[in-house]
Amino acid sequence: MQNESLEDNADMLREFTLSTERTGMINITDRVRETLRESGVNSGTCVVYCPHTTAGITINENADPDVVRDMLFALGKTYPDRPEFRHAEGNSAAHLKASAMGSSATILIHEGRLLLGIWQGVYFCEFDGPRKRHFYVKIAGDQT
Repeated sequence: MQNESLEDNADMLREFTLSTERTGMINITDRVRETLRESGVNSGTCVVYCPHTTAGITINENADPDVVRDMLFALGKTYPDRPEFRHAEGNSAAHLKASAMGSSATILIHEGRLLLGIWQGVYFCEFDGPRKRHFYVKIAGDQT
Protein backbone atom coordinates (compact mmCIF):
# COMPACT_ATOMS: atom_id res chain seq x y z
CA MET A 1 0.00 0.00 0.00
CA GLN A 2 1.45 3.37 -0.98
CA ASN A 3 1.35 6.41 1.26
CA GLU A 4 -0.62 9.08 -0.62
CA SER A 5 1.61 11.98 0.37
CA LEU A 6 5.07 10.44 -0.19
CA GLU A 7 5.54 8.13 -3.16
CA ASP A 8 8.68 6.48 -1.79
CA ASN A 9 7.09 5.51 1.56
CA ALA A 10 5.68 2.01 2.00
CA ASP A 11 3.40 0.50 4.58
CA MET A 12 2.64 -3.23 4.72
CA LEU A 13 0.78 -5.41 7.22
CA ARG A 14 0.73 -9.21 7.02
CA GLU A 15 -1.05 -11.70 9.23
CA PHE A 16 0.36 -15.17 9.83
CA THR A 17 -1.28 -18.22 11.39
CA LEU A 18 0.45 -20.90 13.46
CA SER A 19 -0.63 -24.19 15.00
CA THR A 20 1.21 -24.51 18.29
CA GLU A 21 2.06 -27.21 20.79
CA ARG A 22 1.48 -26.97 24.57
CA THR A 23 4.48 -24.69 25.06
CA GLY A 24 7.30 -23.68 22.80
CA MET A 25 9.17 -21.03 20.91
CA ILE A 26 8.73 -21.03 17.14
CA ASN A 27 11.38 -19.28 15.06
CA ILE A 28 9.45 -16.91 12.76
CA THR A 29 12.46 -14.95 11.46
CA ASP A 30 12.10 -16.23 7.88
CA ARG A 31 8.46 -15.10 7.75
CA VAL A 32 9.46 -11.65 8.97
CA ARG A 33 12.27 -11.43 6.38
CA GLU A 34 9.89 -12.59 3.63
CA THR A 35 7.47 -9.80 4.53
CA LEU A 36 10.28 -7.24 4.40
CA ARG A 37 11.37 -8.48 0.95
CA GLU A 38 7.79 -8.25 -0.34
CA SER A 39 7.42 -4.71 1.00
CA GLY A 40 10.43 -3.36 -0.86
CA VAL A 41 11.29 -1.16 2.14
CA ASN A 42 14.93 -0.13 2.27
CA SER A 43 14.93 1.88 5.51
CA GLY A 44 12.40 1.92 8.32
CA THR A 45 10.94 -0.22 11.08
CA CYS A 46 9.41 -3.64 11.46
CA VAL A 47 7.00 -4.49 14.27
CA VAL A 48 6.09 -8.09 15.04
CA TYR A 49 2.95 -8.25 17.18
CA CYS A 50 1.07 -11.05 18.97
CA PRO A 51 -2.61 -10.35 19.82
CA HIS A 52 -2.88 -13.12 22.43
CA THR A 53 -2.67 -12.89 26.23
CA THR A 54 -0.97 -16.27 26.77
CA ALA A 55 1.61 -16.03 23.98
CA GLY A 56 4.31 -13.50 23.15
CA ILE A 57 7.10 -12.35 20.86
CA THR A 58 10.80 -12.17 21.66
CA ILE A 59 14.18 -11.80 19.99
CA ASN A 60 16.88 -14.16 21.16
CA GLU A 61 19.63 -16.53 20.04
CA ASN A 62 18.76 -18.78 17.13
CA ALA A 63 22.04 -20.70 16.74
CA ASP A 64 21.83 -23.10 19.70
CA PRO A 65 18.45 -24.82 20.29
CA ASP A 66 19.42 -25.35 23.94
CA VAL A 67 18.86 -21.62 24.51
CA VAL A 68 15.15 -22.06 23.75
CA ARG A 69 14.99 -25.13 25.98
CA ASP A 70 16.74 -23.25 28.79
CA MET A 71 14.44 -20.24 28.44
CA LEU A 72 11.31 -22.38 28.61
CA PHE A 73 12.73 -24.26 31.60
CA ALA A 74 13.58 -21.00 33.43
CA LEU A 75 10.17 -19.47 32.67
CA GLY A 76 8.51 -22.61 34.04
CA LYS A 77 10.56 -22.36 37.24
CA THR A 78 9.97 -18.60 37.56
CA TYR A 79 6.24 -18.74 36.81
CA PRO A 80 4.93 -22.15 37.93
CA ASP A 81 1.25 -23.02 38.20
CA ARG A 82 0.21 -22.29 41.77
CA PRO A 83 -2.86 -23.40 43.68
CA GLU A 84 -3.26 -19.83 44.97
CA PHE A 85 -4.05 -18.52 41.47
CA ARG A 86 -7.73 -17.61 41.16
CA HIS A 87 -8.17 -17.26 37.38
CA ALA A 88 -10.94 -19.71 36.46
CA GLU A 89 -9.29 -20.94 33.24
CA GLY A 90 -6.30 -22.21 35.21
CA ASN A 91 -3.72 -20.60 32.93
CA SER A 92 -2.43 -17.75 35.10
CA ALA A 93 1.16 -18.96 34.72
CA ALA A 94 0.78 -18.64 30.93
CA HIS A 95 -0.43 -15.05 31.33
CA LEU A 96 2.58 -14.24 33.52
CA LYS A 97 5.03 -15.78 31.04
CA ALA A 98 3.44 -13.90 28.13
CA SER A 99 3.65 -10.62 30.04
CA ALA A 100 7.31 -11.27 30.81
CA MET A 101 8.07 -11.91 27.12
CA GLY A 102 5.97 -9.06 25.79
CA SER A 103 3.51 -8.88 22.95
CA SER A 104 5.75 -7.30 20.32
CA ALA A 105 9.27 -6.67 19.06
CA THR A 106 10.51 -3.75 16.97
CA ILE A 107 13.39 -4.23 14.55
CA LEU A 108 15.15 -1.52 12.58
CA ILE A 109 15.47 -1.89 8.81
CA HIS A 110 18.61 -0.61 7.07
CA GLU A 111 19.65 -1.17 3.44
CA GLY A 112 16.74 -3.57 3.00
CA ARG A 113 17.78 -5.82 5.89
CA LEU A 114 16.53 -6.43 9.41
CA LEU A 115 19.14 -5.15 11.85
CA LEU A 116 19.31 -8.34 13.86
CA GLY A 117 22.53 -9.55 15.43
CA ILE A 118 24.30 -12.48 13.82
CA TRP A 119 22.86 -14.96 16.35
CA GLN A 120 19.44 -13.31 16.79
CA GLY A 121 16.09 -14.66 15.64
CA VAL A 122 12.46 -13.64 16.17
CA TYR A 123 10.34 -16.11 18.12
CA PHE A 124 6.64 -16.65 18.69
CA CYS A 125 6.32 -17.94 22.27
CA GLU A 126 3.43 -20.25 23.16
CA PHE A 127 2.54 -20.79 26.82
CA ASP A 128 -1.02 -22.17 26.65
CA GLY A 129 -1.35 -24.43 23.65
CA PRO A 130 -2.08 -26.27 21.63
CA ARG A 131 -3.90 -23.54 19.78
CA LYS A 132 -4.32 -21.86 16.42
CA ARG A 133 -2.49 -18.54 16.84
CA HIS A 134 -1.94 -15.41 14.81
CA PHE A 135 0.80 -12.82 14.65
CA TYR A 136 1.26 -9.70 12.57
CA VAL A 137 4.26 -8.18 10.82
CA LYS A 138 4.08 -4.45 10.08
CA ILE A 139 6.72 -2.91 7.81
CA ALA A 140 6.91 0.86 7.47
CA GLY A 141 9.54 3.01 5.82
CA ASP A 142 11.13 4.27 2.63
CA GLN A 143 11.51 2.19 -0.50
CA THR A 144 14.38 4.27 -1.87
